[in-house]
Amino acid sequence: MKKGRPKKIRYIQNMPPVTQFSPRGRPGRPDEIEIGLDHFEAIKLADHQNFNQDEAAIAMKISRASFGRILREGRARIADAIVNGKTIRIRMGDTQVGIKKPEWKGLIKPASSEALEFEIK
Repeated sequence: MKKGRPKKIRYIQNMPPVTQFSPRGRPGRPDEIEIGLDHFEAIKLADHQNFNQDEAAIAMKISRASFGRILREGRARIADAIVNGKTIRIRMGDTQVGIKKPEWKGLIKPASSEALEFEIK
């Protein structure tokens, strides 16, 4: 049984088109590491789409500190795989694909909700 707080769901834009990367030129079956979709999304937002950590944390609906931790863990795992010739496998975790519309719990919903919808480009 897991202890502590339940993990908050992380939101990602799209599923990755490829879920496994293998090194070439190494005989035998290489070791394997796994990164979660949350690590993949954090690296994509920060390093590929050049979001700053605040913007990326908002996109994933997590705190900036959690985003920084996820990004650091993902980068470390990918660096380990590249340096040591390991296969990288992307796995599903506590994530939801797509963008969640805002929840209006106890708040006054604006006349035009279009103004508050957030799209990632």
